[in-house]
Amino acid sequence: MERAKGRLPGDARVRIVRSNELRRRKGYVVATEDVFDPESTVGRILDHTRAFLFGQRIPSDEEQGERVTKVTGLAIFASDNISSSAYATEEMMRALAYAGAAGLALTMPITIAIVLILAIVVTSYLQVVRAYPNGGGSYVVASENLGTLAGLVAAAALLVDYVLTVSVSVAGGVLAISTAFPSWEPAKVAIGVGFIALITIGNLRGIREAGLIFAGPTYFYVLSVAGVLAIGLFRVLTGDIPVPVAPPVAVPVSESLGAFLILRAFSSGSVGLSGTEAVANGVTAFRAPAARNAAVVLMVMGTMFGTLFLAISFLSTRIGIQVDLTETKSVLGLLTQSIVGDGAYFYVVQAATAIILVLAANTSFSGFPRLASILATDRFMPRQFAQRGDRLAFSFGIIVLAIVSALLLAVYQGSVSGLIPLYTIGVFIAFTLSQAGLVRHWLRERGPRWRFSAAVNALGAVVTGIVTLVVAVTKFQLGAWMVLAVMPVMVYLMWRIHHHYRRIEDELLIPRGARVALKAREPRLVVPISRIDKAALHALSLAHGLSKHVTALHISFDEDGAQSFKERWARSVGSEIPIEVIVSPYRALLAPLLSYLDAIDDQDPGRPIVVVLAEFVPRHWWDAALHNQTALRLKLALFTRPNTSVIDVPYHLGDPEDFEAH
Repeated sequence: MERAKGRLPGDARVRIVRSNELRRRKGYVVATEDVFDPESTVGRILDHTRAFLFGQRIPSDEEQGERVTKVTGLAIFASDNISSSAYATEEMMRALAYAGAAGLALTMPITIAIVLILAIVVTSYLQVVRAYPNGGGSYVVASENLGTLAGLVAAAALLVDYVLTVSVSVAGGVLAISTAFPSWEPAKVAIGVGFIALITIGNLRGIREAGLIFAGPTYFYVLSVAGVLAIGLFRVLTGDIPVPVAPPVAVPVSESLGAFLILRAFSSGSVGLSGTEAVANGVTAFRAPAARNAAVVLMVMGTMFGTLFLAISFLSTRIGIQVDLTETKSVLGLLTQSIVGDGAYFYVVQAATAIILVLAANTSFSGFPRLASILATDRFMPRQFAQRGDRLAFSFGIIVLAIVSALLLAVYQGSVSGLIPLYTIGVFIAFTLSQAGLVRHWLRERGPRWRFSAAVNALGAVVTGIVTLVVAVTKFQLGAWMVLAVMPVMVYLMWRIHHHYRRIEDELLIPRGARVALKAREPRLVVPISRIDKAALHALSLAHGLSKHVTALHISFDEDGAQSFKERWARSVGSEIPIEVIVSPYRALLAPLLSYLDAIDDQDPGRPIVVVLAEFVPRHWWDAALHNQTALRLKLALFTRPNTSVIDVPYHLGDPEDFEAH
């Protein structure tokens, strides 16, 4: 609303100004997207760049529209599990190859055992989806049924597994690229970090759009690899067994076949079970009926992975594929080259494998931020993880995951075999805790078919518990000890964060039904002045309008400067606002100011102090480094001082003057 004088004395005109940025709705004001419109050229350029990379902002009431279908959901939540078919056989064979042909002969029996465990895990997680249709997965199940500590252990295990999934998947994708183009192998870390950056941008655009971007490559991988496997099975069944392509350096025979080696191969192949929990964690991301759609995706995911895994293991052992010691060529790449040659189809499969392995990290970019947001809502993680970004994605969690996984990839130089020992144990700990929690859930609820459900989950808890022990023992010296050491630290940190939030909440909150009577507190205002200029007078004018108890404070480095400033003050401002001048012979600013404020506190304990800081705002952003360094230091120093508030008074060239010069 604008007021203007009329032509006659006492007349006034009022003009109602309607803002596109703010709209009034039933007693409150709604901020529209126009509030984000930048005013400067640089701001508009940055805004257009942000919109190009991440898309237009999405209001909260359109959250339902961001949910995904079964087709898109399979690409988002199942890509990790399906893509592990590209390296699960290789990791298992890499351990068995040290025992020679006798060890490699166990590839198929171990594969069948892992697929049977997969069936048990998928069936168990169908029970999780049915019992907890609002999502949350292992953390929620364990917390509600086994206690907070068990829930935090499950959460820590999953968070670690999500980070490792990104690093392992991207490393596997880069390995597929180096299989086709060996000359690119020295740059694999840089390529991997670049892929993580691209996936991060895709997920910051929102879960639905990320699904649309990544859906095609997932199905492309399944179809292209299934085509190779179909050709290979046909050739084997018709007696036209392909000649195996030899790796650059085969894994040498150096161990005898024993129980420990077999268990190590089993634990390496169990990486194929990773990602099965992602669907249960993200039920709420599906369109209605969310629980039914999630269950369908879970069953299709298990079927796809099991089929590909069995076929790759069978053909690799039947044809006689050997494992590359140098990790330059993958088992799947050598198998494809043996079946279809090194023509166009070989490069198509390698491209599909590289893309799906890289995009398998997308499962973690969906699961990690969602789990972190639940933990933040329960006050076990910083609240930033619970906040949604412009595209309704949990942006903070996405960015944190990208940074940590990129660092891990760089530390291990993009080595799949180096990262694999860290992998799997976290997810199996979460499996075991969620299944054990569901057993207690069914025993307590005793709903329809509760005995069958409890039996399924009890079997799942026993099987995954055994696998957890096997992985922990066989991979302990290879790196699993680091995961087992990090998890208790994470649990302790989450517990401390929760304790902090509870303590602060107890001190800050008031009873909901309490009626509050505010007490007026008259502060004392202190205005630090370095020189008498328009910015300083602007701050003094504001302070003088807020309170009658205003004191200007000047710190001089010598007595001559102090006397000169007092004389200038008497001529320019007079006695309306008192001035205190402190001589600082050691040329310090902060310490004398803080001592002065301490002296005021001693004179009138409990009375609030408000420090009013004058700050000049230059016309151009690149001039900022030349100004306001003292004001910044003062603000940082005063921020933690009790009973002290800071008012920052910016002055722009051309602002109305709050004084009259005579």
